[in-house]
Amino acid sequence: MAGSGKKPNTVFVCTQLAQELAQELGVYLWDVTFEKEGTSWYLRYYIDKDGGVTIDDCETFSRRVDTLLDEADPISQSYYLEVSSPGIERKLTKDWHFKKYAGQQVLVKLIRPVEGVREFVGELLGISDDGNTITILLEENLEMQVSLNETAYVKLYVEF
Repeated sequence: MAGSGKKPNTVFVCTQLAQELAQELGVYLWDVTFEKEGTSWYLRYYIDKDGGVTIDDCETFSRRVDTLLDEADPISQSYYLEVSSPGIERKLTKDWHFKKYAGQQVLVKLIRPVEGVREFVGELLGISDDGNTITILLEENLEMQVSLNETAYVKLYVEF
């Protein structure tokens, strides 16, 4: 991974460290991020399970993964560890996320507006085989293909 920077490698290593633990605890890793906010670094694990995770699930996972991270020491700088649910309006970032939630309503925010619009809601129809493009069904049965490279995010949409 020469030249690709430290962040992807850190996320990969931290994900691998936690996979077996997640299975053991009956949860799955939704996502793992390692991001700098202000002057601080945050390692975030998002966990889920059928029926949703509880605060106890997050606390148990946090304590156990913290021990694994201390033993492996994959991150040289200081950081904050956070464990949480991805939430009801979770971001979809991986191919399997888009496959799992096909048929659901999503909110898509584009980096640059198309015809003056940056955000829209539609039914997620699926993701391309190469994982680069999603298809959304908008109002009036209009299908729209969106390159994931053009999105700021894609989230599940829940109308309150």
